[in-house]
Amino acid sequence: MKHIPIRLSRLVLSAITLIALGLSISAWVEKPAPATPPNVVLFFMDDLGYGDLSVTGALDYTTPNLDKMAAEGTRFTNFLAAQAVCSASRAALLTGCYPNRLGLYGALGPNSPIGLNPNEETLAELLKERGYATGMFGKWHLGDNKQFLPMQQGFDEYYGVPYSHDMWPLHPAQAQAKYPPLRWIDGNEPGPEIKDLNDAGKITGTITEKAVSFIRNHKKKPFFLYVPHPLPHVPLATSARFKGQSARGIFGDVLTELDWSVGQIMNELKQQGLDRNTLVIFISDNGPWLNYGDHAGSSGGFREGKGTSFEGGHRVPCLVRWPGVVPAGRVSNKLLTALDILPTVANVCGARLPKQRIDGVDWVALLKGDDSVTPRDKFYYYYRKNSLEAVRQGDWKLVFAHPGRTYEGFLPGQGGKPGPSTETHPITAGLYDLRRDPGERYDVREQHPEVVARLEKIAEEARTDLGDELQKRMGANVREPGRVSQ
Repeated sequence: MKHIPIRLSRLVLSAITLIALGLSISAWVEKPAPATPPNVVLFFMDDLGYGDLSVTGALDYTTPNLDKMAAEGTRFTNFLAAQAVCSASRAALLTGCYPNRLGLYGALGPNSPIGLNPNEETLAELLKERGYATGMFGKWHLGDNKQFLPMQQGFDEYYGVPYSHDMWPLHPAQAQAKYPPLRWIDGNEPGPEIKDLNDAGKITGTITEKAVSFIRNHKKKPFFLYVPHPLPHVPLATSARFKGQSARGIFGDVLTELDWSVGQIMNELKQQGLDRNTLVIFISDNGPWLNYGDHAGSSGGFREGKGTSFEGGHRVPCLVRWPGVVPAGRVSNKLLTALDILPTVANVCGARLPKQRIDGVDWVALLKGDDSVTPRDKFYYYYRKNSLEAVRQGDWKLVFAHPGRTYEGFLPGQGGKPGPSTETHPITAGLYDLRRDPGERYDVREQHPEVVARLEKIAEEARTDLGDELQKRMGANVREPGRVSQ
C-alpha cells in the first residue's frame, strides 16, 4: 500500500479535527434546556362518591372524558379525603395539614366568625411565589368574610360561591336556618344572586367558561388552575342542554355535565399546546350524602358515606394525568390522601414547602411510576370538632367507639329531599383488614391483638399531637383558625 503524501495527510487530519470540533459544538448547542415548570389543573368535586364515575362502576350514565383521563394517566384506588366534610376537607387540600391542626372542622356557614387563617400558606401562595398565575373558579367554603376569601389566600383571580349552595333560602329541609341570599363572588366583591334552581343550573357552565378563559389568558406562563365544582352536592341542578340526558335522572344529568366540563378544560389545554406539560389531578372532597337517595351518589360498595369515618366517607376517586411523566393506563393501590397533594405539587413545580408544620407526604416517585415506594403508611380519621374516630396503618384500620352518623336502617329521601339519619348512633369499636374486608363488616380484634396494640400506639401519637375530643384531650400542636377582625 502506498503511503499517503504528507501534505494530504495533514489535510485529512485537519478535516477530522474540524469535524470533531463541530460535533462537540453541536452537542453543546443541542443540549435540551431545562423543562418549563408544568401547569397544574386541580379538579375538586363536591360529594362525589367512589362509585360515581363509569370507570369506577357508575350505571345509567357515562363519564367518557374522565374515563379517558384514567386511561391516559394513573388511577389511584386507595385515595382518602382528609376529612369527610366540606370545609375541613378543603382546608386540608390547600394547606397539606389535618384540618384540626388548623382549628377548622365541619362545614362553615354564612357569616362564619372563623375561616382559614391568613397566616397559613396555601398551595396557591407557594406557586404564586414561584411565578405561577393562580386562578380559582368554584366553591371556596373556608370563610366568607372578605379577609378569608381566595384573593387573600394566594389566588390572582376568583369567581365562585363562598360556601355550599344548599346554604340558601330555598333549602328544602332547613327553612328554620334563615339563610341569607346566595351570591357569586367576583374577586372580593359580591356578584349576581343565585335565586333558584334555574340559576343553580348555570353553575357548572359558568365555572367552565371562567376556567377555559383563564387558560387562554395565561397560556404563556406557568399557571395553577383550581376548579372546585360545587356539584354534585345538593341541590342538584343542570343546564337545559343536559336535562334528561341520562337514565339515572337528575344525578346522572349533573354528572354528564360535570364530565363535559372536564372535557372542555382538557380540550382547551390541548388546543393551546399545553397538554403535555400540564399535571391534571381529579379528586373529591368526601363521599356521597346517602340520605338524599336518588339525588345522591354511590360509595362504590364502601361502608357509609359523607360525614362518617368509614371508607364510604373518605375513599374517593383519584385520577392523575401528565403525559410522558405519569404512566398511562396504570392503577395504583397505594394509600394516599388529599393532605399529600400540596407537597407533591410543590415538588414537581420547584416550589418550597410551608414554613409551618404540615402533615402531607411527597409522592412524586410513586406518581412517576416507582411502585416500590410507599410514601404514606398511616392516617388519622378525625371528625366533628376534634374526635379521633379511627386510625389506619397500611391496610389495617382500627375504629374507636364513638357517637356518629349512620345511614343504615333509614330509608333514603327522594326528589331532592333528604331521608332521616342520625348523628348519635353508637358506633362500636372494631379492627378491619381492608385488603379482605373493604366494606368494614368483620371485626377481627380478637384474632389480631398485636395489630390493635400497634394501632393504639399510633392513636396515642395523634392524641398527643392533635388532641381528641372523645377523650377530652388537647393537642400540643394545634394552631388557631382565622377570626373575623373586630
